[in-house]
This record gives sequence, structure tokens and C-alpha cells, in this order.
Amino acid sequence: MELITERLVLRTWTLDEAAAVVGGARAGDWAEDYPSEGDRVIAGLLGQRPGWLHEHGQRRIVERDSGLLVGGVGLFWPPGEGKLELGYGIVPSRQGRGYATEAAKALAEFALTAPEVHTVYADVELANPASVRVLEKAGFQRWGTEEKLARFRITEAV
Repeated sequence: MELITERLVLRTWTLDEAAAVVGGARAGDWAEDYPSEGDRVIAGLLGQRPGWLHEHGQRRIVERDSGLLVGGVGLFWPPGEGKLELGYGIVPSRQGRGYATEAAKALAEFALTAPEVHTVYADVELANPASVRVLEKAGFQRWGTEEKLARFRITEAV
């Protein structure tokens, strides 16, 4: 199932796509700087973590205008005590356009439609203010701060 936003399409991964990323293949619908290191890590783990291929799991981010794959956003399924962790990344050539915010918001809202999920959360290093802004703009609330880490979450409406 695809999630479609104003400027993006969020597509679930397949094992073949993950194998292409891990194997170093290049596809014609990838942005010139895709995959990032984070995409390679997720692709390498998908075979070991089939739950991440769940419809509420890991997604590839496709730019609607160009049709190019520009990043990833995902939930680390299954939920633990009703909570899911969110991660995201956009290739450098597409950063600063609000894509990470758009993708994070869409996937978090979708995750909260699952009956077993009541919270989506993300932890961000304080040294990464751009990522902090992504979560704030996506509607996440900061609920804690540790030495070098800010904790954000979004919960279902009561």
C-alpha cells in the first residue's frame, strides 16, 4: 500500500529492492545520491526483520514530480506496549525541502490508525537541529531531554 502526500509517495520496501541496495546496484529511478548510509543499513536488516516489511513498517520516499527515490522513512514494527519508533532520512540533494517532515507526519498519522498503536516516537541528537525541526513541524511533542538526546512523540487523539 502506498501513502501519497502532496509531494511524495511512500512505498513499502520489497526484499528485491533491499537486495539491490545492499548489492550496490543502481536503478534508473534513484536520485543520483541515493542510497544514503541509513538506507543501506535498513536494506541490510530487512531480510532479518521481516516485520519491518509490514504495511506500517519501512517505506521508500519517492518524489512525485520526478519519480525519483530520494530517501526513507520507517517504523520499527512491531509496536512495543503500543509504541513505535520512527526513523527517516533524505538524500543530501533533496534536503531542506520539507520532505522529511512531510513523510514523517504522513507515516506517523498512518501508524496511529493501527489498533495496537497509540504512540509514535523518535529520539534525535541535540547536535542535529534540522532533525529536531523536522519532528516539531510534523506535530511531534518533545517529552524529554537527556544529555545529548531529545525525545519526541505523537499520540493518538483522545
